[in-house]
Amino acid sequence: MILAAATTSGSNGSMILVLLLFFVLMWAFMIRPEKKKQKKVEAMRSALTTGDEVVTIGGIMGIVVNVTDDNVTIETGEDRVRVQVKKWAISSNVRAEAAEAKAKAKEKK
Repeated sequence: MILAAATTSGSNGSMILVLLLFFVLMWAFMIRPEKKKQKKVEAMRSALTTGDEVVTIGGIMGIVVNVTDDNVTIETGEDRVRVQVKKWAISSNVRAEAAEAKAKAKEKK
């Protein structure tokens, strides 16, 4: 009887250890990189200035002409249409990404 109880508690301990290891690996490979990416995007959105070329989540490309706390006004195309979008709708800053890619290429040389 005592031997059976000892082996059961040993297998429970190893099962808990495996589950704990699984959750640590899931955090390391899935959750942590996603949070880093979110922080980077949030920093990009807060650093928007007039003259930046941006792309919205919907694919609209334009140049920033006005930035407020929650809104960004972009000018699109040759006909100079101005569109006002929320900051959270900006997906990328084209000029900043180009400068970052250029710096990485220069670093590799």
